Amino acid sequence: MERILKKIKTNVLISALLCIALGIVLVVWPGMSVQVVCMAIGAVLILNGISRLANFIFGRDGSLFSQMNLVMGIIITVIGVWILFQPSKIIAMIPILVGIIIIIHGINNLQQAVSLCQSRYDKWWIALLLGLVTVGFGILLICNPFKAIDTLVMFIGIFMIYDGISDIWIVSKVSHNAKQLRQELEAVDVEAEELR
Repeated sequence: MERILKKIKTNVLISALLCIALGIVLVVWPGMSVQVVCMAIGAVLILNGISRLANFIFGRDGSLFSQMNLVMGIIITVIGVWILFQPSKIIAMIPILVGIIIIIHGINNLQQAVSLCQSRYDKWWIALLLGLVTVGFGILLICNPFKAIDTLVMFIGIFMIYDGISDIWIVSKVSHNAKQLRQELEAVDVEAEELR
């Protein structure tokens, strides 16, 4: 269980840091061509997919998480390669693709909020709120109410920065709670052995 949590934490942190880095680039240089944005998104997806595939290959343990890493790694890598080599065909779909990625991250955040609630973390509702806002941002991008491309690129950048930061916060709380729960269980085991 501890190994699986470490894998999840590593994947989320890598993905979050890539989102933040790309988000900062998009906010600071919104005037860059949409083709470059497409290629950057493709590269980020490829790196994320390869990271998941590497986790599957080197940490294969037959768990559901390991199998999901394989499936998601292949899907994300293929989408990344397609975007990288066909940027002109994907330009109109940038907001939809980024929106879908952000919605997936938001759903992960909601699942982690449930995990925090089950482990009796008193501020689990913050993770729930962050997850709901993230899903809302994703839906807003898919609906694409923006006309000017610079505004759209900056908005995508802000969403990606927010998504990365919220992912890091939530995974740190889930990890901390899991560690605390494990320590409490170990303390109970020690007490039980002393009573024998």
